[in-house]
Amino acid sequence: MNITVSLGMLAFIVQTPSQPGHQGNSQLAVRADGGLVALAHTDAGIISGIHTTTMRPIWEARVGSRPESCTFLGKGKDLAATVYDEDLVIVLDGSTGAIKHRIAVTDEPYGIVSNKDGTRVYVTHEYPGKVSEIDPAQGKILRVLDAGSRPRGIALHPDEKRLFVCEFLSATMHAIELGQGKLVDTWKGQPSDNLSRQLAIHPTRPKAYIPHIRSRTTVIDGTGSIFPQLTVYDLTPPTEGKRRKSFGMDTFNGVYVVTNPWETAITSDGKKLFALYSGTDDMNICQVVDDDYKELERSGRAIVRVGKNPRAVRVSPDDASVFVFDSSDFAIRKLDCQTMALQGIAKLSKPHRSEEWIRGRVLWNSADSPMSSRRWVACSSCHPDGQPDGRVWSNPEGKRKTPHLGGLAHTHPLHWSADRDEVQDFEYTIRSKLMMGPGLLRESIQSKKNFKKTELEERTSGRSADLDALAIYTNSFTFNSLSPHALGEGKLTESALRGKALFSDAKVGCSTCHSGPFYSDSSLQSMKLHDVGTGASDASERMGNSYDTPTLVGVYRTAPYLHDGTAPTLRDVLTTCNKSDKHGVTSHLGNSQIDDLVAFLQALPFEKLPSKTDNTVKYLDSAASGPAKTK
Repeated sequence: MNITVSLGMLAFIVQTPSQPGHQGNSQLAVRADGGLVALAHTDAGIISGIHTTTMRPIWEARVGSRPESCTFLGKGKDLAATVYDEDLVIVLDGSTGAIKHRIAVTDEPYGIVSNKDGTRVYVTHEYPGKVSEIDPAQGKILRVLDAGSRPRGIALHPDEKRLFVCEFLSATMHAIELGQGKLVDTWKGQPSDNLSRQLAIHPTRPKAYIPHIRSRTTVIDGTGSIFPQLTVYDLTPPTEGKRRKSFGMDTFNGVYVVTNPWETAITSDGKKLFALYSGTDDMNICQVVDDDYKELERSGRAIVRVGKNPRAVRVSPDDASVFVFDSSDFAIRKLDCQTMALQGIAKLSKPHRSEEWIRGRVLWNSADSPMSSRRWVACSSCHPDGQPDGRVWSNPEGKRKTPHLGGLAHTHPLHWSADRDEVQDFEYTIRSKLMMGPGLLRESIQSKKNFKKTELEERTSGRSADLDALAIYTNSFTFNSLSPHALGEGKLTESALRGKALFSDAKVGCSTCHSGPFYSDSSLQSMKLHDVGTGASDASERMGNSYDTPTLVGVYRTAPYLHDGTAPTLRDVLTTCNKSDKHGVTSHLGNSQIDDLVAFLQALPFEKLPSKTDNTVKYLDSAASGPAKTK
């Protein structure tokens, strides 16, 4: 723990009402008296406390890899935060940043909210789909409840009898009755609904608000693939049974396109709603309409430009100011809630990263030029922070599942068809119909002809500082923790140990292709493609039926499987989708042996991964602080 405290900046603030858990999870939290704003600084591994009058940081606490959300405990000065990669909930002294409790919790804690009196906090766990109820004073887990699939967003109903969560990959919302500790209701969206991280409940009306995108996987075009959405859910459905109204936030703003809705915040009087768009550096100001029909309308200066890649917004308890975290500027801005005039900016500690990595992060998350000309699509629209969007896209070359980018620096070549040998080749994607950007190279490149692997002939690295920076950032994605199915570092269950033996058995043959520390024979020195019997069923395939070997690290959380997503589960990979024994010889294995193989695959990674292999590319972050901690 590293704490710095600056005294003399603390001022007496008149007590005002607190912000209870109905506002939902956020990287930002404002203390009940309005005097302090806290930030879960994900990239830096820090929780920061910032004085709201001076907008100067007064303390920092290093808490671990990827703090994702924080909340003050009711009207008190202490706060709690989630640390995603290290499976922790941290309770801190809000006056000094001193850590009071480090609570080991189940995997992937993401969102956190407190009840009004600060005696309970509730935490979503993206994998394996749970909510923890915690007594923060005692540092004790009281209950772990089922919460659907991949929940991130979380909010308490104002009466604190129900808890609401939303699923990251579907924007489906669930209600949990806290008295029973059970899921009691579900609001499903459209099949295209995707990437929802946060939800908020109106303080007086029975409404929930979830920002998300829609992914139209059958359209590969910058004007028809990704759309910004804000969905309003009716908590008490009207007579006709309609339970949701979804707004396209591009058409909501006329011809002004916004991208990647990230978070919302509601004033305490319930009259205004602010919505952030991380891809275009915008914030919407909406008037809440109490009519159960129109719901929202644009208000005054409907769109405000903020800093780079905004990811959190909070309103002060007295509704006088709005705080926005500009994540790629590493700053929090304070705006007047009525006029949107800038009242101050707090500069925060930067992560231990190179300037090239920081520039690459800006480009990765941007839908502005030069990455896009139409402002609908950013790299992060399908690969949020290097994770997959859970979609199978009907690409021109055939159906392609979005891969996890963890370990990318060590598993080149790229794409399922191995048609790219450097990340800089994504200049072709930036210039394609999908992103429609002018690109990062200020010179011509070879044109694509049909489905020839032109990118392997064209050297794109070393020709543009921005393109190299994008590669450095993209190559930085990794798996920061062990699988929750492992028993600890280097430790497997008995079933997984038997599965490991089968995996390595030459008669089964899994390890022939899935070799090395990243379980892939993907190599720039000897590009190997394999026909595993999965391509012939796709009539749209244009590049042949042989594919690059994907890494198996982290495969437990990346369903569906295979290049076209036709295997819903790992068991299907080994059985129903492997009837000809082309994807390993598994037809002779019994059910218990298949179970053992699945147990081993789910346990990956169960060992620390190397930072360098014989296939590691050279475009890496020179200032990276080394491998992240494992669980």
